[in-house]
Amino acid sequence: MALEIERKFLVKGDYKSLAHAKSHIIQGYICSGRGRTVRVRMRDDAAFLTIKGPSRNGGLSRYEFEKEITRDEGLSLLSLCEPGIVEKVRWLVRVGKHVFEVDEFLGENAGLVVAEVELGSEDEDFERPAKRSPETENTITPRSAPSPSRSGSESKKWKISIVTGISLKSFDVPVTLSPKLPDSNNSPR
Repeated sequence: MALEIERKFLVKGDYKSLAHAKSHIIQGYICSGRGRTVRVRMRDDAAFLTIKGPSRNGGLSRYEFEKEITRDEGLSLLSLCEPGIVEKVRWLVRVGKHVFEVDEFLGENAGLVVAEVELGSEDEDFERPAKRSPETENTITPRSAPSPSRSGSESKKWKISIVTGISLKSFDVPVTLSPKLPDSNNSPR
């Protein structure tokens, strides 16, 4: 089992022109509670099953186990997920010796863009993009249980903390999760 160490940022402005690759992601959670998650992810032609432990050290790290599974297994497991399937495009942007994964959420979450960078240690220095984005808490966690909205989809409020200079301010960002799988004609192959 590997230790995942990452930092997350909200993204504003252009990042697509800086990207050297992108992929389409559809993911759902078989279970997510008490800081532990079991996630199924379809990324382009690949599928993965990921288990994550609770955050440690103020959210800077957590244990993670990931195994590649077949596409058919991934599609089958997506049908077992909790309500709320997330769809996004992941853009890879190299900054110095690190690669930032910039997630552009789609559908009802359009407009939410979050970048993360994985590190080798919790105190590792890394170069930030020229136009520094506010840093979020290391985890984006649900503040309240899902409640049905008028559109029939599930809605959660996600707590995001922003670091501005030396002050820390928190606010809620509504993130709507689609309760159904994307049309199989539109899913990644």
